[in-house]
Amino acid sequence: MTIIQELIGSMSDFVGKRDIIVEDVRIGVFYTAAKLSTGDAGVAFTPRELEDTVCCPRSAAKMPASGKLKGAKALRLIKMATSDNAMKRSVGIAVLNALSAMKMREEGVKDARVLKNADALDLIEFKADDTLAMVGAFVPFIKKLKGITKELLIVDKHPGALKEEERHMWRPPAVAADVLSQADIVIITGSSMVEGGLDQLLAACTKAREVIVAGPTASTWPEPFFRRGVTVMGGIAINNPDKLLQIVSEGGSGYFFTGPARKIVIRRVK
Repeated sequence: MTIIQELIGSMSDFVGKRDIIVEDVRIGVFYTAAKLSTGDAGVAFTPRELEDTVCCPRSAAKMPASGKLKGAKALRLIKMATSDNAMKRSVGIAVLNALSAMKMREEGVKDARVLKNADALDLIEFKADDTLAMVGAFVPFIKKLKGITKELLIVDKHPGALKEEERHMWRPPAVAADVLSQADIVIITGSSMVEGGLDQLLAACTKAREVIVAGPTASTWPEPFFRRGVTVMGGIAINNPDKLLQIVSEGGSGYFFTGPARKIVIRRVK
């Protein structure tokens, strides 16, 4: 069972017979957001490399039932998270994250420490001889991590995501498993839940003493991640869903922390 399949099962068991509706869905340039009838909301990375994006019939087939998402049952839309279409996966994971927020609000998280307004890196002890591996070029993390350990390697599809003086750290996705297997600390972007390959990435972290999954897309129920070796989840808690949906639909990305959401870190303690 994949991590997404396990998340769908957990959320289905949690919802049970409750009739939870998706009140709104916004597919923005950078993020997709969903709001539930309970008031809870979630976001997920919007894939920007869409194949066959021509107007209109073929492109329409790639879209996740545009015009029919609002008012759908949450348990129906989360099934999109396993689609072979990245745009549909984005919608499904946004709804999964909204249900995750609801589950954490109602039940809390066992065997974990939850920190609000915290940064995932603040919980990690870095050593001078560590090898760090990062999947996804997190610019704020790169600024913090450069030069503090022996080596920092960054796996990303786009070498252009790094500055010229940082290019020596770049590694292509084809060698991700080799890079992660050598790392003492691994940081993986939550967008890998949408782009695919997260299970394989986690399985490759055979040496790491710390495995962090971070970013707004990583705002999900943490237990399936913990069972696969993740030690820290760094996501967001949404306190103003309507404002966040507005920001997403207006093309926003890095403005979540100025009011509609706050950072949240969940640290595994066992």
